[in-house]
Amino acid sequence: MTTKDQTLVPATTGKTAIQVIERMMNLLDVLAVSDDACSLKILSEKTSLHPSTAHRILNDMVACRLVDRSEGGSYRLGLRLLELGTLVKARLSVRDAAQLPMRALHKLTNQTVNLSLRQGDEIIYIDRAYSERSGMQVVRAIGGRAPLHLTSVGKLFLAQDDTQKVRTYASRTGLAGHTRNSITQIQALEKELQEVQKNGTANDDEELELGVSCIAAGIYDDSNTMVAGLSISAPTDRINRDWTKALVDTALQISRGIGYQAPP
Repeated sequence: MTTKDQTLVPATTGKTAIQVIERMMNLLDVLAVSDDACSLKILSEKTSLHPSTAHRILNDMVACRLVDRSEGGSYRLGLRLLELGTLVKARLSVRDAAQLPMRALHKLTNQTVNLSLRQGDEIIYIDRAYSERSGMQVVRAIGGRAPLHLTSVGKLFLAQDDTQKVRTYASRTGLAGHTRNSITQIQALEKELQEVQKNGTANDDEELELGVSCIAAGIYDDSNTMVAGLSISAPTDRINRDWTKALVDTALQISRGIGYQAPP
């Protein structure tokens, strides 16, 4: 006699179940790269599935709203995928994604690695990888803030803004300086931001703190929006511009961890 629990067990072997999932993913992959809805014939040809097999799997996917079927019998990705993707995106944390890459970069450079976000006219430090052996005292703890125009990460954020927004920022803040190297004139800031846009990285040459220099690269989400910045801070006499490639690669690794896809 069949028990209630037993009736819930699929009558397929593990191998068959996995095979169905693989076929389903193949169908989704074809639909994902197609700009238009696909017919059963095209889906069958591109996945090497028999039409009856493809049709059966697609019917189940339509029932789950993973795929939408038009009146003409063609298929496209379903709204359920958007709903699931939105949930995944909401749960992605740039701080969580940055943990291991930051430690690896710190190990490579033996210098302080900072993770920062923009909040209004300032950046806020949300995480850091460092050790006493770096030879540099960490002045701004996690949660500390600094003006955008005086920091490497802040310049990256400003470089995302148009000219009017940058000038409004300058007017609002007065471009107050902290050291003799601070940029306090709008013309100098605009010139600096042009270099940032050109290079894709930014520098802080003792503009926030004397004796400390920084290099920064941006972290981007799945919509290609800069959401955070990664920087290396070091005593000026130890800063090494050769670290830039490793910094950019690490920022890209973190970006991919929160859904970013580099353009082809």
